[in-house]
Amino acid sequence: MTSIILAPAVQLTDWQFEQICQQNPLTSFELSAKGELIVVPPVGGEAGRREFALLSQLGHWAARNPSGIGFSSQTIFQLPNGAKRMPDFAWVWRERWDKLTPEQKRGFPPLAPDFVVELRSPSDSLQELQAKMQEYARAGVPLGWLIDPIRRTVEVYQPDVETKIVRTDAIAGDPLLPGLTLDLLRLWQN
Repeated sequence: MTSIILAPAVQLTDWQFEQICQQNPLTSFELSAKGELIVVPPVGGEAGRREFALLSQLGHWAARNPSGIGFSSQTIFQLPNGAKRMPDFAWVWRERWDKLTPEQKRGFPPLAPDFVVELRSPSDSLQELQAKMQEYARAGVPLGWLIDPIRRTVEVYQPDVETKIVRTDAIAGDPLLPGLTLDLLRLWQN
C-alpha cells in the first residue's frame, strides 16, 4: 500500500499540522511542499524487522559518535521548502542542533538533516521514495541512502550529484560519517 496523499482544501499552518499529528498519535503524517497531507501507512512484520535491524546498527554508531545526534522514524523535520518529512533515520551535526531554541527542539526541528536513510518496505512506492530522496538532496542534505531490500540496492543521494545505485552487502558513510558501516546482509535476509 502506498501513502495516501490528500490534496489541500485549505493550506495548513504549522500549528494546524502539529495539532493533526498530536490528535492522531497512532497515525503518521507528512506534509509535502505543495501542502498535501500525506498519511504514511504502518509497515508489516518483515519490514518492521528490517527497520529494527537498520536502526540498531545506526543507533550503535550514533551512540559512539558524539559529534551528532540520531533521530528515529517518528521525527518530523521542517525542510526549507516547507515540507515536513519523516526519514526512517536522520542524523544532525550537534553544532547545528545546539543552535536551535528549546522550543524548536521540542517541536518539528526547522532544518534539513545532515544524513537521512529511507528503507523501502513492500508497501512503499519506489517512485515516491525516490522523489522524497531528491527533495532531501535539494534541501541540502549532504548524504542520503535509499535502501531497497526488494532490489538489494542502495541509492546514494547528494546535492548536485547524480544518484548512484550500488549493489553491495555493506555500505560506508566515509568521509562524511567516519566509522559508519552498515551490514546490509542483515536487511537482505528474509
